[in-house]
Amino acid sequence: MSRSRPSPLPFNVLSSPARRVAMATLLLGCPLAAQAQDDVAQSDTVVVTATALKVAMPLAETPRSVSSVSREELDERNVQSLDESFRYRAGVLSGHYGADNNTNWLKVRGFDQATYLNGLRLYSPGYYQWTPEPYGLERVEVFKGPASILYGEAPSGGIVNAVSKRPTEEVQGEIEIQAGNRQHRQFAFDTSGPVTENGDVRYRMVGLYKERDGDLDGTYNKRYYFAPSLEWDIADDTQLTVLASFQKDDGVPENPFKLAYGTLENTPFGKVDPETNYGAPGYDKDERTQLGIGYEFQHYLDDTWKFEQNFRYSHLDLDLRSTYIMSSRDGERTAPRGHLQRNGDIDSFTIDNRMVGKWYTERTENTLLVGIDYQDLSLDGQEYDNYSYDTVDIFDPDTSIAPLDPSQRFGRHIDKQQLGLYVQDQLRIDDRWVLLGSVRHDSADVKNTNQDINVTVDETQSATSFSGGVMYLGGNGVSPYLSYTESFRPQAQTAANGAIFQEIEGKQWEAGVKYAPATWDGYVSAAVFDIEESNSFVTQPTGEQQQGGETTSTGFELEGVGYLTDSLQLTAAYTYTDMRNENDQRKELIPRHQASAWLDYDFTAGAVEGLTLGGGVRYVGKTVATPSPFNSIDDDVPSYTLYDVMARYDFDTHWTAQVNVNNLTDEEYVASCDFYCYYGESRSVIGSLSYQW
Repeated sequence: MSRSRPSPLPFNVLSSPARRVAMATLLLGCPLAAQAQDDVAQSDTVVVTATALKVAMPLAETPRSVSSVSREELDERNVQSLDESFRYRAGVLSGHYGADNNTNWLKVRGFDQATYLNGLRLYSPGYYQWTPEPYGLERVEVFKGPASILYGEAPSGGIVNAVSKRPTEEVQGEIEIQAGNRQHRQFAFDTSGPVTENGDVRYRMVGLYKERDGDLDGTYNKRYYFAPSLEWDIADDTQLTVLASFQKDDGVPENPFKLAYGTLENTPFGKVDPETNYGAPGYDKDERTQLGIGYEFQHYLDDTWKFEQNFRYSHLDLDLRSTYIMSSRDGERTAPRGHLQRNGDIDSFTIDNRMVGKWYTERTENTLLVGIDYQDLSLDGQEYDNYSYDTVDIFDPDTSIAPLDPSQRFGRHIDKQQLGLYVQDQLRIDDRWVLLGSVRHDSADVKNTNQDINVTVDETQSATSFSGGVMYLGGNGVSPYLSYTESFRPQAQTAANGAIFQEIEGKQWEAGVKYAPATWDGYVSAAVFDIEESNSFVTQPTGEQQQGGETTSTGFELEGVGYLTDSLQLTAAYTYTDMRNENDQRKELIPRHQASAWLDYDFTAGAVEGLTLGGGVRYVGKTVATPSPFNSIDDDVPSYTLYDVMARYDFDTHWTAQVNVNNLTDEEYVASCDFYCYYGESRSVIGSLSYQW
């Protein structure tokens, strides 16, 4: 028996005041994916999100670009890391640094993104990377463009919000085992349901163990993950959800850094094998423990006003030793290796308080959001950096290394507190016009102590951000819009000389159209955008990051998900991005053209009933490369095309077997060059067997 299919609709237009009132009572963060529909023409399903506006609103009424990937799609493509989530969405680039087993690399509209979990920031300064486990997520959303108006600290390109699995009213569960190439092994469980007889208290427990070798020789990662949660309906108008997670990763880090010499360029010694590891797997290590606990509270004061409060405390402990190649001069066979160490921890907490008011007149619906949030970050660690620790043969590396005396490490301490106040008002007129206006002020106190050069920097960075938008809701499902947004990103890091980096600010104009007719189970969205960022980071000839100049990104995005027939679903996306630095030169890493398409077909009758077949193609256009003073790169990085396939068979309502293959042809390619060059990830084959109840 095949599973009931999820609707692809990420937004829906409400057509009556009664439905709007019903929508207003939905909880913050309602699932973005709609419930399965028996009739594809049915349009009463209310589909909302809270990522774009921090209030539950249909995306078809939101003059901003947001894409979502549901739990069903994460399962279908067997997503193993957060940066795999948006491979079939517009405006997002991943895989440009090849395989990496301890960091999620995503570019949104050409810029690095910030990661949020349940609407609260995950701090990842330097190498202290918080990596959400995809199996513990209900969905993943990307807000494209500056987002400081509601989230405070945010990059110019956008944010990624991961939403945790929540307790369910019905008893349900799953046990899953996986095996695959590169010694992939995984065991996972997920169980949920009511605790009390009347169902006012519900629980969920999610757990996982997995291990897998990396793409580079001698690298691997083992992960333990456990996430309990509890939801309590304290009263008819009050609810509390407690969310916790614990994750431990142990392994040898992948450093995919390679030189243009031997990858993009030919040499007298041949090409460098993609699996070549310039690190020291017998000495390098990546041990990190991350835990978080928090809650989401909401209380209806009356029929108009609701109070919401989100809180989370996070702790991350890191012990990292990592060795990597630096650079070489053309024609030489050897190159220096760098070595770094980080040993320390991060403690942080974030609290967000909001008042949400809704009221109606004969012709209007008004939603007012007033909020104040506070973020606190403390990093205390020991560091070491040496860019010429030893030398290595580029084509036949000796992976041994002389151990470092721990006394050579120096202390680093960072404290950052950020306070934000924001107001947003959304006005809907005659069920046809949506007007949106917002303002926010942030003040961030940053203190950074670097014992290596005996420098302490203590300063305050602040900014006021504005946002606005207008949208017309067409009766035929076509809704054009125009919006303006800003971003503000304070910096807790310092330059090599100890000077603190300045805050980064971004501005964006966006015009688009969203198409979601009531007679079709699907949607299409299109947008053009223009982003300007000041104080951008620039890669120096030494490989270090410094600030300077302005970066611009202009482009066009087209995205659609929908059922072509009752059994055939198409997901397709196209992205055009023209990103340039202060000298009007194209930025490295960012392709002008990206395109993807995924088809899956459910067999619902005959001998193959219960079988689902899927396949996708991903195209990434050529990119420019950044040369170093030690080697020149004369050519662009070529474009590449990758193929993914999936087959799933539902034996009955309980047992399911599935096979996923990414990079089906095991294409060997250089994904990008930015001082270093990076081979793309190799073929991945994973088989799964699950039992559900």
